[in-house]
Amino acid sequence: MGSVALDADVLIGFLDPSDAQHDRAVTELRPRITAGDRLLISASVYAEVLVRPLLAGTDATVDDFLDSVRAEVVPVDRSIARQAAQLRARHNTLRLPDAFSLATALILGVGLLTLDEALRRVAEREGGG
Repeated sequence: MGSVALDADVLIGFLDPSDAQHDRAVTELRPRITAGDRLLISASVYAEVLVRPLLAGTDATVDDFLDSVRAEVVPVDRSIARQAAQLRARHNTLRLPDAFSLATALILGVGLLTLDEALRRVAEREGGG
């Protein structure tokens, strides 16, 4: 049993069967759930994942899922925010939401599960892949 930080694309794809990344998200995340891995989600990722479900009135399904897998929402504190800013400064193509996902993984000393190949490459260079 391990620990992993989740990027928003994994959760969005996993929870939305109509999402283009759904099958890949299920393939990546289901084994982690089955193994009982500790799933960590930055508060910024949680907010990003909730946007579409809030518009559709289905946000309770997100919380129900997160509760069912005992996912932990990690507050964005000063150290995570600073790490995200440093990542963004070093990698000018990195979007700030992705920087927060990676910063959370790096600060907590866990890997980052993402479907974004560019983010995965940055994570590998930064030691969080």
